[in-house]
Amino acid sequence: MPRCSRWGGCSRTTTPTPLALLALAKVCAHWLVTGLPLVIMAPVLGLQFDLGADALLILIASLLLGTPTLSLIGAIGAALTLGLRGGGALLSLLVLPLYVPVLIFGAGAVEAGGAGLGAGAHLSVLGALLLVAVVFSPWATAVALRIAVE
Repeated sequence: MPRCSRWGGCSRTTTPTPLALLALAKVCAHWLVTGLPLVIMAPVLGLQFDLGADALLILIASLLLGTPTLSLIGAIGAALTLGLRGGGALLSLLVLPLYVPVLIFGAGAVEAGGAGLGAGAHLSVLGALLLVAVVFSPWATAVALRIAVE
């Protein structure tokens, strides 16, 4: 609670930022550096493979929904393997099974869009996965980091 005087001066006590919020900020920074350039470059690469305009839009939408999900899942795995010897191999064993549904529905959306079928179901599942990851990943990452520090 800030203490304020009559004349408008307030002295704020500093409260520590929650670890889950810091983890979410780190994941957002990671996505901006790795995921966003991928989303930007995808239409150029899609044109190389002769994707239609509808399939390109679905590709961009699936990447916008899928890449943050992958970053959030990766943050949990990285926090779990923090400080372990041989953590890279364990990280891939932990994270790859969680990546598979995101990759399947992302590729399925583009395939359905290219075939003229509706990609709405695939994109809805990707959106649901992103929502679940945004809600639970910062908390799980913070818990894993607290365990790794102890």
